[in-house]
Amino acid sequence: MCAMDEVRIPLQALKGRGAASRLPHRFERDARHTFDDGWDTLAEGLAQPLEPLATEVIWEDARSIISSNDSPDVYFDRSINPYRGCEHGCIYCYARPTHSYLNMSPGLDFETKIIAKRNIAQVLRHELSKRSYQPRLIAIGTATDCYQPLERELRLTRSVIELMHETHHPFGLVTKSSGVERDLDLIAPMAARGLAAINVTITTLDAELARKLEPRAAAPHRRLRILRTLAEHGVPCGVSLAPQIPFLTEDMEQVLEAAWEAGARSAFYHVIRLPWEVSPLFHQWLEVHYPQRAACIMARIHDMRGGKDYDSDFATRMKGSGPWAELIGQRFLKATRKLGFNRRRVVLDTTQFRAPERNGQVGLF
Repeated sequence: MCAMDEVRIPLQALKGRGAASRLPHRFERDARHTFDDGWDTLAEGLAQPLEPLATEVIWEDARSIISSNDSPDVYFDRSINPYRGCEHGCIYCYARPTHSYLNMSPGLDFETKIIAKRNIAQVLRHELSKRSYQPRLIAIGTATDCYQPLERELRLTRSVIELMHETHHPFGLVTKSSGVERDLDLIAPMAARGLAAINVTITTLDAELARKLEPRAAAPHRRLRILRTLAEHGVPCGVSLAPQIPFLTEDMEQVLEAAWEAGARSAFYHVIRLPWEVSPLFHQWLEVHYPQRAACIMARIHDMRGGKDYDSDFATRMKGSGPWAELIGQRFLKATRKLGFNRRRVVLDTTQFRAPERNGQVGLF
């Protein structure tokens, strides 16, 4: 059979996974695809359910933990990521292309091959103990959800927060997981001292859509309960409505109302970003889940990105540009003003920081 006659095997959704393929990363020289071999096995193969993929943990001994950035459109300049890759499998995740640097697929490998920094607490203690260290807000879990399912067993995020608690170091984090409730014994006392704030991402209240977009994250109603629990424990909490996707996440006002009722008092949003391999992965996801809507969704994304899938311009990459982006911004501003969001800015205190000794004790001076 010649190449022109090949019949491509259609992509299928995989239970508990966001991506539908191990998309080749951008550094690979060869690209492969599956096709019907002509022996009448295509229909037979499609009729059989696909086996669920197991998650693999790959241990890493990190040489440094605190990452810096100078992006003008990001509110923090320091971050910590206990893991690389994320089991939540959010198809839109802008961090997916980072797996390419590991010679892994930003598709299924990103959600099934998780790199865990097993020495994170020791290296972080070393970095915080340096005489030259100046405390500033640290954002935990910016390129991965620090409370993804593996955290229940590995407890790497908890080891970081234990050190933050020990040294009175301010931090913030964004999560979609109820796992954050486990660490309230550390987070709540820090919040009372102005050292911690938590944001919970709720892209939509539509449970069916959320299950497709973010297959292993907590359900929307569970995330509202997380906000309620945080607020009841006195933790400053907010809601992230990122990303906004035209013709999919259309219930912004309802999400904000539910989050306000649950106790959130700050809110922010971004529009969907499709850098590098995220773009073809999102196209595949639309093909699998919303083929009839795919063209309309991508047309609106192009309206916000100057006719492209993605525009990296710092001035517009978070909120987009053009009439459709302006409409989303107006809806957000009107709804948040009506409800009372963002009236008080939470500023975390860096003056309480006490550098740790490298042997595990906190210094007196």
